[in-house]
Amino acid sequence: MTELPKTFDPADIEARWYAHWEANGLFRPERPDAVPFTIVNPPPNVTGSLHIGHALDNTLQDIVVRYERLRGKDALWVVGTDHAGIATQMVVERQMNAQGQKRTDYSREDFIAKVWEWKAESGGAITRQLRRLGCSMDWANERFTMDEGFSKAVVKVFVELHKRGLLYRDKRLVNWDPHFRSAISDLEVETKETQGGFWHFRYPLADGVTLADGSDHIVVATTRPETMLADMAVAVHPDDPRYQSVIDKEILHPITGRRLRIVGDDYADPELGSGAVKITPGHDFNDFEVGKRAGFAAGQMLNMFDADAKVVQPTQYALKVAMAAEEGRSADDVVGAIPRRFIGLDRFDARKAVVEEMKSLGFLVPHITKNKEGEESVADFEPRTIQTPYGDRSGVVIEPWLTDQWYVDAAKLAVAPTQAVRDGAIEIVPKTWEKTFFNWMDNIQPWCVSRQLWWGHRIPVWYGPKCVRTDDGFSVTQSASGSANEDAWFEFVYESEEDAIEAAKRQYAEITNLKIRIRIVDQDDPSRSFDGGRSRQIDDETWEFDLYRETDVLDTWFSSALWPFGTLGWPDGAPEKPLPFRGGVGVGALDQTQRLRQNPTPSPSPEGEGSNSLLQRHYPNDLLISGFDILFFWDARMAMMGQEFMGDVPWRKLYLHGLVRAADGQKMSKSKGNVVDPLGLIDKYGADALRFFMAAMESQGRDVKMDEKRVEGYRNFATKLWNAARFLQANGVTASTTHEAPHATLPVNRWIIAETVVTVQAIDTAMAELRFDAAANAIYHFVWDQFCDWYIELIKADLSSVRAEPVEALSFSSEDNAALRQAQGERTEETRAVAGWAFDQILVMLHPFMPFITEELWNLTGARDNELIIARWPVALYEVDSEAQAEIDWLIRLVSAIRTARTELNVPPGARIAMQAFTDDATLVDRLAKLIPRYEDMLLRLGKVQWVSVFNRILAQGATAQIVVDNVTYILELEGVIDIAAEKARLAKALAAAEKERDSLGNRLSNPSFVEKAKPEAVAKAREDHAEKSAEAERLKAALERLG
Repeated sequence: MTELPKTFDPADIEARWYAHWEANGLFRPERPDAVPFTIVNPPPNVTGSLHIGHALDNTLQDIVVRYERLRGKDALWVVGTDHAGIATQMVVERQMNAQGQKRTDYSREDFIAKVWEWKAESGGAITRQLRRLGCSMDWANERFTMDEGFSKAVVKVFVELHKRGLLYRDKRLVNWDPHFRSAISDLEVETKETQGGFWHFRYPLADGVTLADGSDHIVVATTRPETMLADMAVAVHPDDPRYQSVIDKEILHPITGRRLRIVGDDYADPELGSGAVKITPGHDFNDFEVGKRAGFAAGQMLNMFDADAKVVQPTQYALKVAMAAEEGRSADDVVGAIPRRFIGLDRFDARKAVVEEMKSLGFLVPHITKNKEGEESVADFEPRTIQTPYGDRSGVVIEPWLTDQWYVDAAKLAVAPTQAVRDGAIEIVPKTWEKTFFNWMDNIQPWCVSRQLWWGHRIPVWYGPKCVRTDDGFSVTQSASGSANEDAWFEFVYESEEDAIEAAKRQYAEITNLKIRIRIVDQDDPSRSFDGGRSRQIDDETWEFDLYRETDVLDTWFSSALWPFGTLGWPDGAPEKPLPFRGGVGVGALDQTQRLRQNPTPSPSPEGEGSNSLLQRHYPNDLLISGFDILFFWDARMAMMGQEFMGDVPWRKLYLHGLVRAADGQKMSKSKGNVVDPLGLIDKYGADALRFFMAAMESQGRDVKMDEKRVEGYRNFATKLWNAARFLQANGVTASTTHEAPHATLPVNRWIIAETVVTVQAIDTAMAELRFDAAANAIYHFVWDQFCDWYIELIKADLSSVRAEPVEALSFSSEDNAALRQAQGERTEETRAVAGWAFDQILVMLHPFMPFITEELWNLTGARDNELIIARWPVALYEVDSEAQAEIDWLIRLVSAIRTARTELNVPPGARIAMQAFTDDATLVDRLAKLIPRYEDMLLRLGKVQWVSVFNRILAQGATAQIVVDNVTYILELEGVIDIAAEKARLAKALAAAEKERDSLGNRLSNPSFVEKAKPEAVAKAREDHAEKSAEAERLKAALERLG
């Protein structure tokens, strides 16, 4: 056994023990016959760094996996990172830009090679940081969403979904990031308040039509004037009497001359503004739905921006403009087309140009206000605070953009997971999240899974020109533009290029009755140029067709959705699953030559092997812990994919935690300067302190308020544990030699055994219910209050073989003294055994929360058969010794009451005072007559009281103070110890001051003006202060009453 130093260095302990655990495979020891337990880690972004949300999420996961490992299970914590398409590509491109290079200087393959180089050099930051937090993940089987085996799973899922009719290409609105020139998910959109404007425009009615009030125009308002160039309708409420007569009539667009139909739709609010709304379905999500209801197909909707958010001619007018140019006419002569003066403008420059033109045409309705003096002020727009969407990584304004993308039919996939939650196959904790889950799943929209990037899983689709039989042979669509291009392609969806080529050969051979040769065209090759055709005759018997590989990659969330089974070796060796029941929705394989609706946009997926036994043993996973903010972006999609491809839920239980907020309750944000770095807290206080804070503050259904003082407090808790270990070691207490509790006869030892059992039971119950705060508080209360503050105090005499009065001073024979010494030795031996056992149980119970210091103490306090990380969880099956509990609890309550009274009454610390007990209950008299002699020494040592006796009436004379414990009144004789009159005056003055402050705070809190108008943190502080002063007043009042 190594002597414990006076202090400990968390950084040294953490680095040393983590390296030992990982090097020796202790995060997943061989337990082939054990009950499996699996927890899946939401894979962090490979470019990311540990933020405070990661610290919470991963701490909770590690607590669970360490707890289950201690309980003897084959605990697997699946670990890995997400390739993070946009974020990673952005990091690498930024490095290139710093060197004067750009992505397009490289071929696609060369750029991807650069990304892999970056990952090898810099992509492991967050995994190193997770190690610092203490995460006991299965690093030996670390996965990456772009590794060979996982990529194989991703490609197979895409192909299978397409076969089953659950994945398709469609034209819809997406969140378009002009910086990355890619669609992004809702989670990657950050809404910010910006100062914008509300412009009001007059739209003239066509054909001499007027409103009921005689007006020849309708006024519409917009925050994005530039989009009026792609307007297709004006919506009014069908019941609005102002507009009922003009529904289905037309507007004459002031700039383009386009005729816009007036449609009746509930989306228009008669109470808001003029009650009329301009509809631009190609650039607004609400307008898109209105447009569909008005009968506009997605292919008919106007798209006025290119990928850089610059104005272009919508394809519906592009051919007409080109023909006009060929005929020598101006493009501006084409009715409905966007005038040339706007083409090529950035969207914000276009906004200015549109406003100026509408103003010059007399169609701008000015915004008029008056100042205090009644003077009018005229402006072009009404100032408004606008909720504006930004790309969270690019920092540019997101544009709703109509484009062709790949979509998953999420509504069909959502049926099975929704039913699983309703049936209890998936338990969501807290249960209150179920309602939100059902609402989202029941109204789920198609899931856009394609991204316009190079880094990611390239979509396994190849496009070939459409070919049809004709009376004299066959016809090939060699080129097409505009809407004609939407029906110009075959698509071949296969897991490999070889399979796609073979399928294309079969398809074209069947149509042409010729030998077929396939040429793969690289659309990313900057040197490639279109040679006028997409197929060509080679000889009389052979025809060559071009195949174009899809250039888009899959959304990162698509691959991450496969994490619960893709990381376990699927699909290698996995048995084929029948198509699952999806609420009566029938699906079947689609023809592989399903036609594409857009010009094709051109790493084959590497193949790997997996362990089917791992898949069979650990799927379904037992638990997923995640923030509620990714419930829909990741959790729900994992449930969809798991049930579709595995025929079972991905996990049995889903725990959703809240956010970590700043101390004042605000959301953390770099712009607010209130972001807390968890690594800085680890540097300052150690990982154990931060972990315990996270657990203790994690209350179901609530956010965590960051409080560095609490983290510091838990560092002090670790110090208290260390000091307790040093005291025990100094007094001969060593590691226990038994997992079961030692035999005990002394009430204090029987009591600590009982309290240990109660604590184990409390932690087990809390962990079963995923109440991390309850589990942490149970072990904290037991360690700090019961073990350190009371048990160690109560056993000090037994450990040191010293009574309150030396044995030699007693008037007994030498034989009696020898017997007393033997009895004392037996007491000491028993106490050391029990203390060592109880401390071992503390280390085991505390290990999931504070793994580092507990492992260090476990190995420094005695010889061990194994490390603490793989020790055995305490047994909670002992019968609780209620008699010992009642006896020691009485002693604790009595000593606590004596200490409180002495403190409140300013009794000098060294003064010994006499005490009597008074009760007229004969049963209590008999009980006290047995207890008092047994604990007389402890009362003198811990409470500085000299016992007199138990009476059925009060005999004490002079100045006294009274305390009541368990219906017995204890009289403290204070005559000559304190100045009673002076003490009464002091207490009365302090009481008056506390009551005055309490009442002042109470009056402030009862004032509605303060509660409603003051900052929330100020109101919360006032409530805390009021509660504190109320308690202080009650305490002082009780102290004053004790003096009579």
